[in-house]
Amino acid sequence: MNTRHSGIGMTSSRTRARLIERLRTNGIRDEVVLAAMNAVPRHIFIDEALASRAYDDVSLPLGFGQTISQPYIVARMIEILRNGHPLNRILEIGTGCGYQAAVLAQVAKTVYSIERVQPLFERAQDYLHELQMQNVILRYADGNLGLPEAAPFDGIILAAAATHVPQMLLKQLAVGGRMVLPLGTQEQFLYLIERDAQGLRETRLEPVRFVPLLTGKA
Repeated sequence: MNTRHSGIGMTSSRTRARLIERLRTNGIRDEVVLAAMNAVPRHIFIDEALASRAYDDVSLPLGFGQTISQPYIVARMIEILRNGHPLNRILEIGTGCGYQAAVLAQVAKTVYSIERVQPLFERAQDYLHELQMQNVILRYADGNLGLPEAAPFDGIILAAAATHVPQMLLKQLAVGGRMVLPLGTQEQFLYLIERDAQGLRETRLEPVRFVPLLTGKA
């Protein structure tokens, strides 16, 4: 690993530990998820000018109208996706800088992640390569289409808010699988969609705030 943000890196283990305690206090109960959050150095994924805030429980700008999600939201969505069970094949829509993909890589066998903004896709490639994340497969593509050639997925997670559930993604969710996504425009809520042998079940969870899910590549 290189020495980028080295000053932050020297204190990151302590600040990460404080972040984990905040997550636990705020209701994250899955110790596997907490361990995964603790294992990933968030400061690696953040511009140096903002690196001092890397372990604050806030979202931060990435440029291109995108953000790195608040750690609590990352942990909460992955906790819902896991539901206490091991994950095999996961699809993430909206790689961004690659932080959430890196956390997912700690709890899943294989993570496929799609990013539509080419500079962010390339940045995420660099960061994940730096951390030697061998089980993350990135694609530069329109996330609304998913990745049919790698389906079905036992988990699908969206890092941007859709106005409706993308049907192409639903088709790629395995029986027994879970999809976690934000839905809405001005008012957004986190939703859980579960597929079983009888069909789909949708559950509305807490209010959230995400950038919108866009179509095409940029």
